[in-house]
Amino acid sequence: MQNIQSFLKYIQFEKRSSNHTVVSYECDLKQFQNYIEVEGFISWPQITSKQIRQWMINLLDEGLTSKSVNRKIATLKSFFRFLMREGVVEVNPLDKIITPKIPKRLPEFVKEHEMDLLLDEIDFEKSYSGVRDHLIIELFYCTGLRLSELSGLTISSFDFSGDVIRVVGKRKKERIIPFSKKMRSSLIEYIEVRNSSFLNVANNILFLTDKGEPVYDKLIYRVVKKHLSLVTTMSKKSPHILRHTFATVLLNKGADINAIKELLGHSNLSATEIYTHNSFEQLNAIYNQAHPRA
Repeated sequence: MQNIQSFLKYIQFEKRSSNHTVVSYECDLKQFQNYIEVEGFISWPQITSKQIRQWMINLLDEGLTSKSVNRKIATLKSFFRFLMREGVVEVNPLDKIITPKIPKRLPEFVKEHEMDLLLDEIDFEKSYSGVRDHLIIELFYCTGLRLSELSGLTISSFDFSGDVIRVVGKRKKERIIPFSKKMRSSLIEYIEVRNSSFLNVANNILFLTDKGEPVYDKLIYRVVKKHLSLVTTMSKKSPHILRHTFATVLLNKGADINAIKELLGHSNLSATEIYTHNSFEQLNAIYNQAHPRA
């Protein structure tokens, strides 16, 4: 257990991983440790690739998806690389592990006319929470922010002289996202309502609860789910769906994929290229509808 805590401190303070990542790694490692303790675990050098394969099989038998199992194996790989660096183990048992294949799934997204209906036609309450909720939806759709990035925004994140947002993403990497004049008006309106609703709030956090405290992720998730339910029957109604929607809309409108990569804060292009499948589906539909020989 001491090695696990040392590893968690390493990824938190040296690798500068997010709190979400640290908690996720800790959960995976404790789950693995509980499994191998039943198998007679004494020390990390005892762990073999055979034990890890058996753990993978158990996880799949319990109903976990290949994607979830692969994430847990990625955690173990990072952990054992750390143990090798520290001289705790001499051999990495993960070197011989082949992870289960993940079936490719196209990212879901909300249709453009549905987003227009939600933002332009649906009546949000004129209260503080109504103005806040509208801006939350608009920011997700118009910037492609991650949930953690949006909840961490402060008023000073916005540069109104250049109409850009400074966002701190994964691994504390900063990126700049432009916003439109329409978004500028929404932001100014919200900040005025925020400041008049909570006169004694000292913190600089952009979004607040109805009690004037910093918003939390579950509240934002509920806001998105509630309002997407008004315009779409999609099974998934989450902030990440709006991130997918942002990327798909830009690609369908002809935006350069490298520019979309930078706006999303992806570290490599392969993470962005999945959206080209959605774009092709639209092009294919247009071709079949418009070409006389289609």
